[in-house]
Amino acid sequence: MADKFDLIVLGSGPGGYVAAIRATQLGLRTAIVERELLGGICLNWGCIPTKALLRSAEIFHYMQNAGDYGLKASGIEADLDAVVKRSRGVARQLNQGVAHLMKKNGITVFMGKGELQGSGRLQISGQDGSQEITGKHIIIATGARARDLPFAPADGERIWTYRDAMTPREMPSKLLVIGSGAIGIEFASFYNDMGVDVTVVEMLDRIVPVEDAEISSFLKKSLEKQGIEILTGAGVESIETAEDTLRASIKPADGEAAEHEFSHAIVAIGIQPNTEGIGLEEQGITMERGFIQIDEFGRTGAEGLWAIGDCVPGPWLAHKASHEGIAAAESIARELGNEEVHPHPLNRNTIPACTYCHPQIASVGLTEAKAKDAGHDVNVGNFPFIGNGKAIALGEAEGFIKTVFDASTGELLGAHMIGAEVTELIQGYTIGKELETTEAELMNTIFPHPTLSEMMHESVLSAHGRALHI
Repeated sequence: MADKFDLIVLGSGPGGYVAAIRATQLGLRTAIVERELLGGICLNWGCIPTKALLRSAEIFHYMQNAGDYGLKASGIEADLDAVVKRSRGVARQLNQGVAHLMKKNGITVFMGKGELQGSGRLQISGQDGSQEITGKHIIIATGARARDLPFAPADGERIWTYRDAMTPREMPSKLLVIGSGAIGIEFASFYNDMGVDVTVVEMLDRIVPVEDAEISSFLKKSLEKQGIEILTGAGVESIETAEDTLRASIKPADGEAAEHEFSHAIVAIGIQPNTEGIGLEEQGITMERGFIQIDEFGRTGAEGLWAIGDCVPGPWLAHKASHEGIAAAESIARELGNEEVHPHPLNRNTIPACTYCHPQIASVGLTEAKAKDAGHDVNVGNFPFIGNGKAIALGEAEGFIKTVFDASTGELLGAHMIGAEVTELIQGYTIGKELETTEAELMNTIFPHPTLSEMMHESVLSAHGRALHI
């Protein structure tokens, strides 16, 4: 007899395990199926361990520039093996934390590969053989993987995915980063801070192309000042690897393709959803480019079948997946008779985005260009870090905060930041958007002094020509 559950979650990333926890809080008998490691890519190979690497690089950067703070330091060296070991230790600790959460919440965990059989049935193949479980509802949270270059698939030796870049066998001497989204730019920043000669190639006309144009321009200048070579409007046409080197043919925007030599390359050109081989073909759901199409609560259109996270349309962010997981779990509980729960649909316009390069970037809502394209007459505020006392005291006077408002209603349409700790600051504007705040309310809010958050206030004041410290 197959084990029977109210809900089965296929995948235990930040969408899957959060959905499972919320479901048990609502009284549902819940199982989670994971083929590799609890916590998924984010906790084991993505968000968290990369931040551990970047933290090590940040400390190394500060130590090398100790003189800027009136300190003396000599003989500073980076131990790559120790840096990687620390990162993997952080990932291991969090993996164990998820296992604890599963046990604490009474969630049944099955380790193995799950495949949909229809009618709520899921076949699990693992080390202990094969078994079938059934659920009234199933959430697909299988995530995604790095997309390969068709002419140069990752080999783990010279051509790396993000996984290879997180556990390098050796420090590159000259690194090519293909793609300038968050993953590419974070690794470019990490390896540059670690002393590697880095080149970034981006096919579009600017780096971090989903960000506001002013943020992209500022980041490019900052990274180039740090020694990173950036080629925009350029494409990698071919890669040939040898025992200790690789040659890449790069075609710039306004010239002929030329060969360049590197020791390694990181491919960061996007993701591919993990939706093959899990039995989706017979479920009658809509797919686009491999991504499962859903409604605002995660319904796929097939009875009892839901999907969340990186296997559905983006943005492909851990916190978006968690929010989707909660919305789906609550919707399922309501369908199973819990009328006291009231799920909230995902509002894609209030999802913050963070990139942990040096300097950091963070944003929420519409860029200035997209706000204008949407028909808004806008008021734009802008305040530089150099005008903030705390930023100067920290030795972090590089960056700015930009806010975009609807000129007629005062609605906060978007906020865009670059500089120290902006990935922590952005949540203030995210809450503001969720509460539908206006520029008047933000101008009347008291911000503590001395803090970096004062720049958030000044940027809002700037939209009306009222900035005080510039």
